[in-house]
Amino acid sequence: MAMTGVMRPGHVQLRVMDLAAASHFYGDVLGLVETGRDAQGRIYYKAWDERDHSSVVLRQADRAGLDFMGFKVRDAATLERLDSDLRAYGVATERIKAGDLLETGERVRFELPTGHQIELYAAKKQVGNGLPTLNPAPWSADAERGIAPLRLDHALLYGPHVDKVLGIFTDVLGFWLTEYVLAPDGITKAALWLSCSHKAHDVAFVMHPEPGKLHHVSFLLESWEKVLRAGDIMSMNKVQVDMGPTRHGVTRGTTIYAWDPSGNRFETFCGGSQPYPDWEPLAWDWQGFQEGGLDYPQRKLHETFLSVVT
Repeated sequence: MAMTGVMRPGHVQLRVMDLAAASHFYGDVLGLVETGRDAQGRIYYKAWDERDHSSVVLRQADRAGLDFMGFKVRDAATLERLDSDLRAYGVATERIKAGDLLETGERVRFELPTGHQIELYAAKKQVGNGLPTLNPAPWSADAERGIAPLRLDHALLYGPHVDKVLGIFTDVLGFWLTEYVLAPDGITKAALWLSCSHKAHDVAFVMHPEPGKLHHVSFLLESWEKVLRAGDIMSMNKVQVDMGPTRHGVTRGTTIYAWDPSGNRFETFCGGSQPYPDWEPLAWDWQGFQEGGLDYPQRKLHETFLSVVT
């Protein structure tokens, strides 16, 4: 389980089509803390309560989407073991030298059957959260700018062959299946929620014909009231909202989905179940998911949730 292998989602690199607009959005509206810019022109951010140098990296590109998602592992020995285990499982890996991302150590990257680039790393400079480690206050000044999430929480990725992804994450990386949705045939797992911790999920996958697609990156807030406040901030800044405020049936989390200026969907998320690895995964048949898995209060399946990805 967590703290001995893969600990948590560590970072995402997103493609944006207007870096200036994205910088304003992620820094001033979402309220992330800028921590650096590199020679490639990439901008680095962290949520205020994260200790590591960065969790979101923005890159100028001609199309939106996700370049890669990284997970932090316990230590260098764990990184070596998981690299070996992946290769033994038949997954090709590559090493990316330390420093390719600012303040980040060597990374092990591999491609999933869904077409997504995933990487593991053990080292990233700790910059703290702006508070002392002795007698800290409950929040810093950074917690009051914009939406101000606590951390990068998870991502939902769309692509083919999610059944093969399940094996890689559970058999090799030590994740466990918390919930899943069955396709209309009643047999195929069309969507997976996977955890390496005590959270409802750290990453999720939905079956989709096009590989390598991003559905959303999610940021954790500490209360339903904060989610509602996020909705107010989105409206005041004319951010296009996709869905919410509402509650999911799957994970029981409360949520708002919206789009950044380039069309990358993001989520402000709170709550959710807190399962353990010995719990039986929760299953949703297709009718149940349509009637309450996504939007429990309205018991409605929003068409954009299934069709709009980057």
